[in-house]
Amino acid sequence: MGKKYSIYIKPLVIFVDLLIISGITYFFSDKEYLNITFLTYILVSWLLIAFYTKYYNVYRYTHVLKIGTLIVSQFFVFILSFLAYFTIFREGIVVNRQLEVVMSIIAFSVISKLLFFFLLRSYRVAGKNYRNVIVFGENSASKNIAKIFNKRPDLGYRYFGFFTDNKNNSEKHLGTFDEGLEYIINANVDEVYCEVSTLTEKQLNKVRVFSNKNKIELRLIPQSNAIYSKNYMLEYYGTIPVLKPQKLPFEKFETHLIKRVFDVLFSLFICLMVFWWLLPIVYILVKLDSKGPLFFKQKRDGINGKQFYCYKFRSMKINIDADRVQAIKNDERITKFGAFLRRTSLDELPQFFNVLKGEMSVVGPRPHINIQTEKYLKEIDNYIIRNSVKPGITGLAQISGYRGEVIKKSDIKNRVKFDVFYIENWSFSLDVKIIFQTFFKVLIGQDKAY
Repeated sequence: MGKKYSIYIKPLVIFVDLLIISGITYFFSDKEYLNITFLTYILVSWLLIAFYTKYYNVYRYTHVLKIGTLIVSQFFVFILSFLAYFTIFREGIVVNRQLEVVMSIIAFSVISKLLFFFLLRSYRVAGKNYRNVIVFGENSASKNIAKIFNKRPDLGYRYFGFFTDNKNNSEKHLGTFDEGLEYIINANVDEVYCEVSTLTEKQLNKVRVFSNKNKIELRLIPQSNAIYSKNYMLEYYGTIPVLKPQKLPFEKFETHLIKRVFDVLFSLFICLMVFWWLLPIVYILVKLDSKGPLFFKQKRDGINGKQFYCYKFRSMKINIDADRVQAIKNDERITKFGAFLRRTSLDELPQFFNVLKGEMSVVGPRPHINIQTEKYLKEIDNYIIRNSVKPGITGLAQISGYRGEVIKKSDIKNRVKFDVFYIENWSFSLDVKIIFQTFFKVLIGQDKAY
């Protein structure tokens, strides 16, 4: 399993666990167990419990004792949840094979988890599934972490060497601080470790910005008396403390799962409740207003820059500038009915089809036309961060007043600021809040809705 496939390990482990639970349920099948209600209950319970116990937060440096703690936490709550089913849905009826079912799930799941854990370690000893690492610094803490990398091949780290501005004759001294930043790209480095006591605050900030821009994992080796920020989590490599930046919401598998489930359910609701009667009306009025198709499609940037066709109800006359010039106030290209569609944001409704296709999300940064994206990538700091998530039908920037025409540079700067804030601070409740405020803004109208 190569480095690029590491992201699939966690989903694979989750899938195997769900398969084990389903298989055991089928094996002990009878009228009490072989039903959708019971199977759905225990599968959903398992996932929710795993989310809160962090059962799947196992990393290459995780100690086997930590695995044991996770197993105990997970199954203690799961057993209670499993038995509670028969109280909630069966009014206290005791089924003879309850114990057999739950003990079988525990046994096979534990075996599976430990098997994955030790097989991966053996795989890494063979030189597979590795991470290329370097260290900035030269004191005792950085030397100790380097020893762990060299002595523990089962962790899967390839230690290239260290960088420091101080002169050093060690064969592992690869150059100065500035040379290290260039080396990261040329040597395909995956993780960077910085010794806090060695680097200046300016250098640490430089490494952090560089790592974020190039999607390099950053770790800090703290001083023994360091005060840990809430933005970092403490991990141990053996007995050596290492500070790891807290994962952003969209770096977590569960965030994408929650958003995708909500996107599909919400979009289906809109399509089934609204489209069946609205579509014929819009079709007739668009056709009466001007010649051309009902739908307008335009290439936009999606997640990671992947292009897709974004759909809208056509609100303009057919024109050659559609892909080059953004709509402005009193734009002559906009039809009479098109003005109504844009003012009420009804022209955006076909994007729920984009959501169902997985190209967009209900909430996220609004996608711009390609010519704007090319321009803003060069001019606006952090603009590229918007491409790390799926674009949305609505977003935090839109409900905050930054939608539509970009008149001055501060408009796009503030839009990006709100988009980045959304990405770094996502929560399900924030999505719900944005959706409700979007409906409210549509009802009262917005100045830039043209």
